Amino acid sequence: MPTDQALKLAQEADLDLVEIAPQGKPPVCKLMDYGKFKYENAQKAREARRNQTNVIIKEMKLRPKIDAHDYETKKGHVVRFLRAGDKVKITIMFRGREQHRPELGFRLLQKLAEDVTELGFVESSPKQDGRNMIMVLGPHKKKADAKVDLKAEKDAKAAERAALVADEQAERDAAHAAGPVAQKKERGRSENLDPEIEA
Repeated sequence: MPTDQALKLAQEADLDLVEIAPQGKPPVCKLMDYGKFKYENAQKAREARRNQTNVIIKEMKLRPKIDAHDYETKKGHVVRFLRAGDKVKITIMFRGREQHRPELGFRLLQKLAEDVTELGFVESSPKQDGRNMIMVLGPHKKKADAKVDLKAEKDAKAAERAALVADEQAERDAAHAAGPVAQKKERGRSENLDPEIEA
């Protein structure tokens, strides 16, 4: 259809003539309410942004000769990150002669991966990167699911605490209702002094 006829149709229908595919032969146009079209696209984009999850990569740095207690502390952090639904990048830093013993770092990374298998999986196997060895752990649960689980755990703990406080209060009330607490015996002045001293 010629352009002037299409424009006339658009004016009669009180709509806009919008070019959809300018590279087509002939170019493809459509009659529509352009303002409404732009508004709906903006709404869709906003909804897509709201539903997207940002994958955050947390990083944990270790040394090959890490102490057992320090290892447990770092492992606790990794567990917390995986529970929250975040990926964790584990970096083993080598110094000096440690660089000639990469198997130490490899064993440490394998041990950590085995310790957290119920929460996460090895996303990228250990790789040597200059002085460092890197491995990425991914969580089994998605971020949204992890948030729901964490909230449920928090609510359960709060309810448990409230129940304990209520029990303690009930015990205090029962003890108070049972009778007065034994009064302290008041001492006279002479009982507090040495009997050999005259007052």
